[in-house]
Amino acid sequence: MRILIIEDDREAANYLVKALREAGHVCDLATDGEEGFHLADTRDYDVMVVDRMLPQKDGLSVISQLREKGVGTPALILSALGQVDDRVTGLRAGGDDYLAKPYAISELLARIEVLGRRRGGKDIETVYRVGDLELDRLSHEVKRGGKTIVLQPREFRLLEYMMKHAGQVVTRTMLLENVWDYHFDPQTNVIDVHISRLRSKIERDFGPPLLHTVRGAGYIMRAGE
Repeated sequence: MRILIIEDDREAANYLVKALREAGHVCDLATDGEEGFHLADTRDYDVMVVDRMLPQKDGLSVISQLREKGVGTPALILSALGQVDDRVTGLRAGGDDYLAKPYAISELLARIEVLGRRRGGKDIETVYRVGDLELDRLSHEVKRGGKTIVLQPREFRLLEYMMKHAGQVVTRTMLLENVWDYHFDPQTNVIDVHISRLRSKIERDFGPPLLHTVRGAGYIMRAGE
């Protein structure tokens, strides 16, 4: 999933980003409410994790103003204020869940997974299929023709993104930003290497190719060729 973290405590934010990336997610970090509001308003996220006490604009204001603009990204509020009244206030401001600090990272990850199953209150797709290739976002299982394929975390994220956008041309810039978190071109062959490895795993000893190169544009995932 692509997750926005809005947290002004650098140590806590870096710990959270590390844990989420190790779990296979892509993260953007904002360190104040204004920046967080702008990112949530202009980019597409599966979940946002919002600290309640933030500089520039507090977390509840960020969420309530996003809701007023029609942004329905599920929001998990983090706060040292954990009394019932505090939780009720957060939920009424537009939050979807509320977790008091200090928290166990395993519980936070579980809550994020639950929120990630929906967007704006609706169920979202958790299993992608292209031809006989199947990817389960929750169990992190990949199968083709019923046979399990073992992928490394980055390979899984790359395949997940390609399958999510099946039938569409995906550019190198899109992959760098959404799979590698690069907002610039590092001028490396990292994409080519991972595409080659992924092709080998999902196409060798299987049916027709599914991952195609579009010269001068990028890549496309589709069946039937």
